[in-house]
Amino acid sequence: MRITERLTMLRFAVGQAYLWRDGDDLTLIDTGPAGSGPAIAAAVAGLGMDTAAIRRIVLTHGHNDHAGAAAEVRAWHGAPVHAHHADVALVQGERPPPEPVLTADWERELFAAIVPGVPPAAPCPVDVVLRGGEVLDFGARVIGVPGHTPGSVALHLPEDGVLFTGDTIAEHEGRIMLGVFNSDPALAVESFRRQAALDGVEIACFGHGDPVLAGASAALRTAAADL
Repeated sequence: MRITERLTMLRFAVGQAYLWRDGDDLTLIDTGPAGSGPAIAAAVAGLGMDTAAIRRIVLTHGHNDHAGAAAEVRAWHGAPVHAHHADVALVQGERPPPEPVLTADWERELFAAIVPGVPPAAPCPVDVVLRGGEVLDFGARVIGVPGHTPGSVALHLPEDGVLFTGDTIAEHEGRIMLGVFNSDPALAVESFRRQAALDGVEIACFGHGDPVLAGASAALRTAAADL
């Protein structure tokens, strides 16, 4: 799905990823589950570019449906993988993900239906360790948004009015909502509100669900008020 001339969304069976274009350079934000490499390569080709244009891979967190193909894509041309220090061990296969706190029957049913079917991720080295507050080469500010995982991050492009939330925020049937399967639900709510407080966000891109394509700051604040 081409969102703008610079922004493309890739949908997978579970979750999604994004390509951000700066001239001849691409940034891949999340990678989808293991085995998503061919779909990513096809999306890059659809932009008239080669996979060598992927200059960096930024992971919003270390779950298998977002970091699963990181090792595969990194192996193509050595694009450095960026991840928050609290999720580095998860991405590198050194520890399992934290157990989520499932707060409702529907969430437990959803977890049982989806998560066992996500293939395990191959361990992937993390080349750039993030701590929050950095401004990356393509202009994105890294915001620590723990709660879904300890090392979840959002990426904010203030000059372009774009926010990538990872799984801290989701969309379902037209409703913006707190992401599910959170390791610390109360902390996840705080992280949602931190992102809703950002000014000038026009486009919000989620780890699951349709993006908000206009007026995202107002939409996020309305949703945050209901938490």
